[in-house]
Amino acid sequence: MSAKNIVARAPREKWRPTLGLVVLALLLSVAALPLLGLSFVRLYENQLVRQAEGELIGQTMVLATVIAREIATDPARDMLLGPVVPKADPAAIEPALDLTTDPILGRRPSAADAPSLSLAPAALGTRLAPLLPPIRAVTLAGFRVLDRDGIVLAGGDEVGRSLAGVEEVATALQGRFRAVMRVRISKHPPPPLYAISRGTSVRVFVAMPVLVDGRIAGVVYASRTPDNVVRLLYGERGKVVLALLMVMVLTGTVALVFTRAIGRPITALKARAAAIGQGAPVTSAPEARFGTREIAALAHSFETMALRLRERSDYVATFANHVSHELKTPLTAIQGAAELLQEDEDGLGSAMSMAERRRFLANIVADANRLNALLRRLRELARAETASPAGHTTLREITADLIARFAKIEIRAEGTLEQLLPLSPEDAGIVFGHLADNAARHGASTLRLDVTIAGDMHCVRIVDDGRGIPIRDRERVFEPFYTTRRVDGGTGMGLSIVRAILQGRGGSIAVVPVIQGTAFEIRLPHPSKT
Repeated sequence: MSAKNIVARAPREKWRPTLGLVVLALLLSVAALPLLGLSFVRLYENQLVRQAEGELIGQTMVLATVIAREIATDPARDMLLGPVVPKADPAAIEPALDLTTDPILGRRPSAADAPSLSLAPAALGTRLAPLLPPIRAVTLAGFRVLDRDGIVLAGGDEVGRSLAGVEEVATALQGRFRAVMRVRISKHPPPPLYAISRGTSVRVFVAMPVLVDGRIAGVVYASRTPDNVVRLLYGERGKVVLALLMVMVLTGTVALVFTRAIGRPITALKARAAAIGQGAPVTSAPEARFGTREIAALAHSFETMALRLRERSDYVATFANHVSHELKTPLTAIQGAAELLQEDEDGLGSAMSMAERRRFLANIVADANRLNALLRRLRELARAETASPAGHTTLREITADLIARFAKIEIRAEGTLEQLLPLSPEDAGIVFGHLADNAARHGASTLRLDVTIAGDMHCVRIVDDGRGIPIRDRERVFEPFYTTRRVDGGTGMGLSIVRAILQGRGGSIAVVPVIQGTAFEIRLPHPSKT
C-alpha cells in the first residue's frame, strides 16, 4: 500500500451527554414517578381483591351460621337437609385470590329454570328474605340464599330459579368453600382511565356452604366489586391534574435554578478556559456570574492555575533569553579565539607571539570553565525547581556543616538551635552554603545565624560583616544571571537557586537592610504545615 493511499483517521470521539441533558433526564424521571407508580396499581389492587374476598368470607360465614340455626330448629328440617358431605374446617377458609395468577372467569351464567319450591323451602325463603336488604345496604354486596339443590330461596330477582350449574355454587353444594373472580358487567361504560387497571373489571364471588349436622343445607352465594384505586383517582381527577401541574412547575423551577446556578457558570467557565487558551488576560478574581460557592471556588482555582501557568510561561521565555545570552558570550569568545589561532596556524595573518597564543588559549579555557559553571548552576536550578524530597534538619546541624566547609569564616549560631526546619540536609547545605560562599567572596570574616519562631513560621536571619549589597542591587540579586562578580567568574544564579529551593518548601527569602554587611531573612513554615 502506497503512502498516498493511507488516510489518517481522527480518533472517534465518544459521545457524552451534556450536564443539562443528564439533569433534564433526572428531573423528568422524578416527575414521571407518580405516573410510573400506577404500574404498581395491580399489586395494590390484588390486596383490595383479597380484602373484598375476606370481607365476603366473614359476611357469608355469619349468614350461613344464622341460616343453619334457623334450619336446625325448623320442624321440617329433614326436608331441608341434603346428603352428608365432608366436614370442612372453617379456620382453613382464608382469602387466597390472586389477581396476577388466578383466572378471571366469564360473566356469571344466568339462573336456570327449576321445579317449583315445596312448602318448607318456600317458607324458609320467606323468613330469610327480610334479612338480606339491610345487610346489602351496609356491605354493598349482593347475596343469594340457595337451598340444598342450588335453587334461590331469597335475594335478588332470581328466587325460584337454579344456580346449581354455576361452577363455584356446584363446589359449595359438595360442602367445600369456593371463591372466584368473574368479569364485572356494569350498566355504564367505564371511564377511559379504567383501561390501565385490570381490577376495575373484576367482581369477587364466594359460595359458602350451609351445613347442619354434617349435611348440606344450602349455600350462601355473595358477590362484590372490590375497591379500586383507579376509581378513586378518576373521582379526584381534578386534584390529580392539579398535582401533576404542580410537579411539572416544580420540575421546571428546579431545572431553571440548576441552569442558572450550575449550567451557565460551567458554560462560562468553559468559555473562559477557551479564551485564556487563545491568549486572553488572566485575572486572579473570578467573575460574579460563577453562582454557587463550589463553582466560584473552582473558577478561582482555575484562574489561579492559569495565572501561575502564564507567569511560568513568561518566566521560561525570559529565562531562555537569559540563558542564550549568557551562553552566547563565552561561546563567541571561544569561537573568535579559535579562529584567530587557526588563521595563525595556516599562516593567513600576521604571526602571533607565544605570549599572544598563550593569552588566547587562556581565554578559551576561562570561557570553557564559565560554560561549565553555568551548566552546573542550570542543573542545580532545575533540581531546585522540582519537588525536593521531604526531610528535616536543625540549625545546629546546619552550623556544623558550614563550619566544616568554610574554615576561613567565623560562623556562630543563636536562638532555638534544635528546632526542626522543613529542609532536607542536602537542600539545607545548598541554601546556606550559597549564602556562606557569597559572604566569603564579599570579604566577610564572620557569619551569624539566628532562628526565631513567629506564629507558624520559622525566621532564620543570616548576617555577615562583608562589603554588603548596594541599595540599587538589592531588588535584583535574586534574578537569574544577575551578578556583580562576572569578572571573577560569578554566574549570578546562586541566589536564584536558593529562592527556588525555599519556594519549593513553602518558604521565602529577602534582603534585610543592615548598617554594615549583608543580612538575609529566610521564612519557612513549621514542618507540620508542609
